[in-house]
Amino acid sequence: MKQKKRKRNHVSLRINILFFIVFILFSVLILRLGIVQIVHGESYKREVEKTEDVTVNTPVPRGKMLDRYDRVIVDNKPLNAVTYTRLKGVKQEEKLKIAKSLAKIIDLPVTTNVFGDEDQKSDDKNIVKLTERDLKDYWIATNPEEAKKKITDSDLKKVEQGKLKEEDLYPLQLKRITKKELNTLKDDLEVIAIKSKMETGYELTPQIIKSGLNDQEMAVISEQLSTLPGVDVTTYWDRMYTYDSLLSTLLGNITSADEGLPRENLQYYLSHGYSRNDRVGKSYLEKQYENVLRGQKARIQHVTDRSGNILEEKIVSEGQRGSDLVLTIDMELQKQIEEILTNGLLNAKAAKPGTSKLDRAFIIMMDPHTGEILAMGGKQLVYNDKSSKLEVKDFALGNITTSYEMGSTVKGATILAGLDSGAINLGTVFYDSPMYFKGGDKKQSSHPIGSAGIGRALEQSSNVYMYKTVLSMAGENYVPHGALNIPRKTWDQLRSYYSQFGLGVSTGIELDNETTGMIGSDYSLPGKALDLAIGQYDTYTPLQLVQYTATIANNGYRLKPQLVKEIREPELDTELKGSVQKSVEPEVLNRITMSQEEINAVKAGFRRVMTNGTAKNEFSSEPYKPAGKTGTAETYNQGVAVRNSNLIAYAPYDNPEVAMAVVVPSSYVKGPGHALNRQLGQAALRAYFDLKKKGEQELGEKEKQQEEHNQTND
Repeated sequence: MKQKKRKRNHVSLRINILFFIVFILFSVLILRLGIVQIVHGESYKREVEKTEDVTVNTPVPRGKMLDRYDRVIVDNKPLNAVTYTRLKGVKQEEKLKIAKSLAKIIDLPVTTNVFGDEDQKSDDKNIVKLTERDLKDYWIATNPEEAKKKITDSDLKKVEQGKLKEEDLYPLQLKRITKKELNTLKDDLEVIAIKSKMETGYELTPQIIKSGLNDQEMAVISEQLSTLPGVDVTTYWDRMYTYDSLLSTLLGNITSADEGLPRENLQYYLSHGYSRNDRVGKSYLEKQYENVLRGQKARIQHVTDRSGNILEEKIVSEGQRGSDLVLTIDMELQKQIEEILTNGLLNAKAAKPGTSKLDRAFIIMMDPHTGEILAMGGKQLVYNDKSSKLEVKDFALGNITTSYEMGSTVKGATILAGLDSGAINLGTVFYDSPMYFKGGDKKQSSHPIGSAGIGRALEQSSNVYMYKTVLSMAGENYVPHGALNIPRKTWDQLRSYYSQFGLGVSTGIELDNETTGMIGSDYSLPGKALDLAIGQYDTYTPLQLVQYTATIANNGYRLKPQLVKEIREPELDTELKGSVQKSVEPEVLNRITMSQEEINAVKAGFRRVMTNGTAKNEFSSEPYKPAGKTGTAETYNQGVAVRNSNLIAYAPYDNPEVAMAVVVPSSYVKGPGHALNRQLGQAALRAYFDLKKKGEQELGEKEKQQEEHNQTND
């Protein structure tokens, strides 16, 4: 009995101990739950409601463009703007409410032709063009019950039978909206436009609703931000051109936020970290140097709850505006060149006879030792039917996109081709008189000059000297009234020599749409080979012509044309310049195969042109001592016989620092000519030498200021 009782007491003790342990454990658990709910409840609740961290890239201003003397050409203009960031899970009714609120605050220009009115014409970059589809989408969103009635029982039955798909119902609704129903939206156009812009954005990415807010719009929106979820005010930017439209076609332009990424290059940009509504360069320098100008986006991390509301924002990276491009252009010289072209064209049309086909002119200047383009001017006359007046349009791109017969300007290349091929030598003399061939074909100079060597042939622009040089290259001797035979290999040989100077081939410039000119292909007419030798068959661009000129001026080195001198780090202080990221060095494309003695012979002839030849009236007394060659090409413009008037030059002749080409297509119709090409060239070279000192002085002052700043910070 005693043993059983002792055993029972022992079991009870174990049970009590077990209950005590359980009690302690439950007490600890209750205590922990209390701590979780009371002490850390709110923080755990927030943690549970967090769904994800999303990093958003926001755009920064692009880099600037400056000229060779650090004058700002393209800058960024800050603008107040209102943005909308689409949050996750936001309903259509909420977005509509926000759009209506914004429409009461901002004035957003809207245009549409849905109601039979003409589209509003405006230069306002904020203008929104609404389509009929935009209005119909809005009508359905704001009239859900009426929209449902657009779907018939028959439509629903067809869906059940598989004859229609669910997604086919919405297009049916759109189609059945009447004009009368759309007319009810006339007073809602601004709301529709704002909501349309809100819909184009991407989740958690700010979308510009309007830039250029006035002070009142900015103030009212700022006051009401708490009642406008997703809406914010920010500083936007737009490109600002210090020299207005000067050189605008070459500088290029960028897309708007509404345009975003170009469709044809969409995948390329997306793979390089762009967003679809990013603004990018879409032409010429803005496009060519997009990777330099774009900058590094600011990165902001959004922490959102399950509803998509932003709980927290963290700046991961401040971002940095794009790097600056220092161009080779002297903008003050460019300005002068464009004025010279404009005045020259208008004055010629008004005062000179035979200019019915004259509608354009070009002047391009290059540093012959670096290939840097100093100025690239082109102007085109366009008749305005409304005003009945001629308007002058920028056509700088015509220097690389259009080509013309350049006439006698190419004779220097022809002489050097003859010398290098052995067809002639430095002492070769030809007698200049009319040449007659079998069939009655006659070839002659503008006037016979008798016996002439290389120097006199260039000075007096002898065609006959060039003809006989080509005949010698072909292994032919001139026989009066004899047959003219020029084998294909001679054509090819002559063009191969021309290509050494950049004529008929790519110049190497890093710009889109460069043309290499037109190569004549009718080899059945041997007389055309003689025309080729005097620049009256193949066509060349003004850029090719100045590259050829620079090649002779620098003693035979064909240099790649450069438009960019340096790439610099962005600098916050607008008075200072950033450190150089990259300097663009001169690039030699090839060295011509002629000897220095042969090049010197042509250079001497070019100097004689200016002192005693076809350009003496304009250049013989100029203090900068130029050398060069005039050129007149006989051609046709819309069936009318015309003359292209051209000029190449470099100066000073004994130590060239500038090379130039002047091209005036269809300068005058057949008959008495004029000296527009030479007058333009004279004015351009004078402008270069006058402005060079001014630019160097400005740059020196800026460099002194930079040096003083650096010493202060050391």
